[in-house]
Amino acid sequence: MKVELSAIVNNYHYLFALTLFLIGSYTMLTHPNLIKKIIGLNIMETSVFLLFVSTGYVEGGGAPIIHGEAAVGAYVNPVPHALILTGIVIAISITALALSLIIKIYEYYGTLDTDEISRLRR
Repeated sequence: MKVELSAIVNNYHYLFALTLFLIGSYTMLTHPNLIKKIIGLNIMETSVFLLFVSTGYVEGGGAPIIHGEAAVGAYVNPVPHALILTGIVIAISITALALSLIIKIYEYYGTLDTDEISRLRR
């Protein structure tokens, strides 16, 4: 299978989104600290946002707003951008809820280490 270098260069944003997602999932899976798991989750969310926004991007495209007779040849797709605005609000809400739960967990167990919490629960 031959992959051309120009295809990789032209789609670098997809590779960057994939790299961010892998970094976030690695952080979530390998760190026992709950705060670091939330940071990993936020990195994964950011990668999904980047992926969606990059799908709506059009090279040389303008904003989908018509000003009189001056028309742009191509328009950027606004739907992914609108969806991501909603996604950002949901992501912030999830982060706030998770951090508030982490505070309660810390008050109860006195640690943020998941291995230590599992040991204390036995």
